[in-house]
Amino acid sequence: MQGSASDYLAAERTFLAWIRTGIALMGLGFVLARFGLFLQEFNRLEPEPPAHSYGLSLWIGVALILLGVAVCLLSILRHLRMLRKLQSGESLFTHAPRLAVGVAAALIVLGLVMAGYLILANPNGFLHASAARENFMATPTMSAGSGIVTLQCHHSVDETVAKLQNILQAKNVKLFAVVDHSGEAASAGLRMPNTKLLIFGNPKAGTPLMLGAPSVAIDLPLKFLVAEDASGKTWISYNAPGYLQARHGLAAELMPNLAVIDALAAKAAE
Repeated sequence: MQGSASDYLAAERTFLAWIRTGIALMGLGFVLARFGLFLQEFNRLEPEPPAHSYGLSLWIGVALILLGVAVCLLSILRHLRMLRKLQSGESLFTHAPRLAVGVAAALIVLGLVMAGYLILANPNGFLHASAARENFMATPTMSAGSGIVTLQCHHSVDETVAKLQNILQAKNVKLFAVVDHSGEAASAGLRMPNTKLLIFGNPKAGTPLMLGAPSVAIDLPLKFLVAEDASGKTWISYNAPGYLQARHGLAAELMPNLAVIDALAAKAAE
């Protein structure tokens, strides 16, 4: 006796469920294949990132993708076999559910491998991450190759600018100008996050620098860029003294004339 319409529809629903399972496995495999990149970025939060290789996630991801492909292929064969049995009136329960058991077993093995990989690859990274994020606010970072130091502030842009003005005045450092980039953008009908540039210096400190290396006049007076990012956080950016020394070939004995900028930025960021 051939199967009824409901039997054929049930077989089709089962077939489509296996296809969705295969697609989900392939999608998960793609994510895991890129997971090594995530771990590399995650470990940069640690003060001493471990020298681990994260290539294993690629192979685990590829294995899941291949498993998804195999599930789709086997589900096609299984569906065709079920249709033949329905047409001939044979029982559908003569074979053990090999596909379901095989997929479950493969996922168990891959899950154990992935768990072991995470533990062995980075046992302390997740524990240190939150502490590293807290310390980041108080720790200046320098963009590779640019020589720009960036430090997060606890106040708004305007409050930070006012604080810097007071600090510079107390240190007898002349503030030459405050360039309101966002204000100029607004006057031109453009929108820009609050961004201000402070230009400051001290002739007693700057003149010896320019006498020692005239090209340093390109980067003098010194500057602080105080800007708000898309999330509303305020940042101070400035040229690193070491970068200016290397850029202009400044003598080591002149570096105290530049090093003061680190202390000024740290004070303003408090």
